[in-house]
Amino acid sequence: MATYLKKADPQVGEKEVNTRNIVKEILGDIRSRGESAVTELAAKFDNWKRDFILGREEIDSLVASVPQTAKDDIRFAYDQVYGFAVKQRESMQEFETELSPGVTLGQRLIPCQCAGCYVPGGRFAHAASAVMSVATAKAAGVPFIVACTPPRGDSINPTVAYALSLSGADVIMAMGGVQAIGTMAFGLFTGKPADIIVGPGNAFVAEAKRMLYGEIGIDVFAGPTESLIIADHTADPMIVAVDLVSQCEHGFDSPVWLLTTSKELAETVMEIMPKVIADLPDPEVAASSWKNYGEVVLCEDREELARVNDEYAAEHVQVIAEDLDWYTANLKNYGSLFLGEGCTVSYGDKTSGTNHILPTKKAARYSGGLNVGKFIKVLTYQKLSKEANRTIGAVASRISRYEGMEGHARAADIRLRKYFPDEKFDFEVYDQKSYV
Repeated sequence: MATYLKKADPQVGEKEVNTRNIVKEILGDIRSRGESAVTELAAKFDNWKRDFILGREEIDSLVASVPQTAKDDIRFAYDQVYGFAVKQRESMQEFETELSPGVTLGQRLIPCQCAGCYVPGGRFAHAASAVMSVATAKAAGVPFIVACTPPRGDSINPTVAYALSLSGADVIMAMGGVQAIGTMAFGLFTGKPADIIVGPGNAFVAEAKRMLYGEIGIDVFAGPTESLIIADHTADPMIVAVDLVSQCEHGFDSPVWLLTTSKELAETVMEIMPKVIADLPDPEVAASSWKNYGEVVLCEDREELARVNDEYAAEHVQVIAEDLDWYTANLKNYGSLFLGEGCTVSYGDKTSGTNHILPTKKAARYSGGLNVGKFIKVLTYQKLSKEANRTIGAVASRISRYEGMEGHARAADIRLRKYFPDEKFDFEVYDQKSYV
């Protein structure tokens, strides 16, 4: 049975309820007053008092200020992310089939017409997130993409501007928070309401997306970043500790979890974690994350590691252990999987190519992360010959009456009467009255 060597002690209060109430009020204001409400909110929260949509000249100026080395690195990340997304798109197929004589069934893949991509601001400049959302939407074939990111000073971050421009955003807006989500959802300032909104953000942004879900599509139900490491006796404790700390720095409430079959490894990692955290330039965030949300679980064998992993259903799962193929085959619940010592979650966060917008709060039990399929509607169609109605119509009529749905049955019956007027069926076909 799994044993907790360190258990999380989260500071739980009324924070989520307060967030929900604030977001509900803001969205209601935007819904009723539109652009005027957004303008006031932007002035209040971001001290932004000019046009939200960045013109081509301003974007070009921002891009020109980005060092060439940074451009090269962002382009490399773009090539990886876009390239993988294109392969995902190629794996999806339209088809048409005749499963029974005269019954033609088909599938079409049609992208959403407008996507909203949110790129967070805050403590970091999230150029990688800009690539993850916009490049994936572009690979899916979305024809119009609106991107919002919080302003910094008198514009947006230049590296983010370059990433958005490179990835193919059609409109770039200097706007953050709930007002950005409302703006994209309702099509303010662009006249193009988003069919889907994607991208990470703080608790207020995540709650705004959650509240609007159904009215629009969203990528994932997002919470604080989560990372889980599965490690056995072969793992390097220093690498495990550094990788845990790297994910702790996302936020004060970002959980990190270590599952291991080695008590020696677990104790060593717990001993050195405070030292690795203290060596950060800004250790406060990671220290809070580890103290309140970090867990270490000792498991008996790899089967128990897999079982406990699937209970956690973490956003990121990293395996540093023998027989990686076994874990690939047996782990079922995760947002994205990182296999082997050479593959840290940071690579997926920035540049390896898989998307870093991933499910949290156990949503990996039923959902994967952002991919081209999130932007594409899988639509079906059908067409039937007259002859096919003999079987399909008769079965549909009988099933409809089993269910007590007489109107459905008559829609089948009228065709049976018209196409096969002299034929006897094994049930009484309704003789529809003529009103024409």
